[in-house]
Amino acid sequence: MLKVTADRPWWLHDVAATRRIEQQAAATLPAHTLMQRAGLATARLALAIAPHARRIWVACGPGNNGGDGLEAAVHLQHWGKSVAVTIAGDPDRFPPDAAAAWQKGRAAGLPLVSPPPAEWDLCIDALLGIGAARPLQGAVADTAGRIAAGRGLVLAVDVPSGLAADTGQGDGVRADHTLCLLTLKPGLFTARGRDASGQVWFDDLQVPAPAGSACAGLAGPPRRQARPHASHKGSYGDVAVVGGAPGMGGAAVLAAHAALSAGAGRVFLCPLDERAGALVPGLPELMVRDWGSLPLETLAVACGCGGGTAVAAALPTVLARARSLVLDADGLNAVAADPALQQELCKRAARGQPTVLSPHPLEAARLLGADTTRVQADRLRSAGELAQRFGCVVVLKGSGTVVAAPGALPRINPTGNARLATGGTGDVLAGMLAAGLAAAEGDAAQPASAAVYRHGLLADRWPADRPLTAGALAGARLAP
Repeated sequence: MLKVTADRPWWLHDVAATRRIEQQAAATLPAHTLMQRAGLATARLALAIAPHARRIWVACGPGNNGGDGLEAAVHLQHWGKSVAVTIAGDPDRFPPDAAAAWQKGRAAGLPLVSPPPAEWDLCIDALLGIGAARPLQGAVADTAGRIAAGRGLVLAVDVPSGLAADTGQGDGVRADHTLCLLTLKPGLFTARGRDASGQVWFDDLQVPAPAGSACAGLAGPPRRQARPHASHKGSYGDVAVVGGAPGMGGAAVLAAHAALSAGAGRVFLCPLDERAGALVPGLPELMVRDWGSLPLETLAVACGCGGGTAVAAALPTVLARARSLVLDADGLNAVAADPALQQELCKRAARGQPTVLSPHPLEAARLLGADTTRVQADRLRSAGELAQRFGCVVVLKGSGTVVAAPGALPRINPTGNARLATGGTGDVLAGMLAAGLAAAEGDAAQPASAAVYRHGLLADRWPADRPLTAGALAGARLAP
């Protein structure tokens, strides 16, 4: 059993792939083996996270997830724990593996209680597994409500009940810990999954997933690369930030400051409002320039931060000439509203000019001609659709930011927290992305993923007693 942490990458498998792996393993193993292993793993983790629990409630559902819970309950009772079991369904209609676990539980004298206990130290949520495709209903919904009303720890088996394993959508149980079985599921790490799952653990039940069966990856930390002594500012590329329309100059300054802090060799601030230069007296390293005077063919350009409607006039030239490009905020909105700009964006891929789009869900919806509900309903699919449509790397921001590139498995970023939910942090990310592109050659997906990871890690390491503002974040660096 492994604790899922952000210090290494992990492969993620959707429900369809997990079902195939499960069926292939079941065909070669003795009957009920996988459920027995799942129950034992669940019981062991229960003891590890709540060793002093006096009362354990195992809430079982009507399917195989309930069978996993019953197997765990038998072990916990055998180990001397006080266990109470409820079943939200009819045991006589259990599938074969769960029916066998039910018979084992009856033979062991498991106490079946109704209604659930009013007080408990640990609840094992074994109501619904990866097959949940609809909102919780009936007895399952009632039991989930009782779990929510309790004060003890909650351990979910495979996925928190009510959460869609592929997408992270759905309302239901919010767990303190989740033991993911056989494969790690992407829905645990994006959309509502991170809030619902708590700390995720993984047990492959001694069945390694076949190579090439994953649908996505959970990104690991970027490789640290020491700067050679024999290097200079030109070794790390130049960034130009085009944005900062009247009244929004701060957004461009934040992006430019972040690009400096992320290691760009030189940074040019190209405000669309000439008064924005007055915002940078404390940043003498920034060079304020008119964007039209720069050799864009040699630069990584971050375009759109605070750009307002004025950025649309710059976009045809920027799209045609920028060596590499981060398109953010109002730059994305301008492209979404203009089919001609969309065509120019698509041409960049044909010319081999790396491009990163960094939309939040509403901006992504505008680019797709959809709404945020559709985007958030399947964040992996939405990011992949954008990447294929425009031939770009896409950074779909939000809880579990998705990084997608044409023809490649998407990555979900494991770092970051809700302290980033404040104005300007997206502009900081745009600057970090541009700095990564400035130093990179060719592929944009790797530096984009690295920038997203570091942006989130800064927030994860932020001192609890220090407010996280975009200005402070822009100037922050990770300790070596």
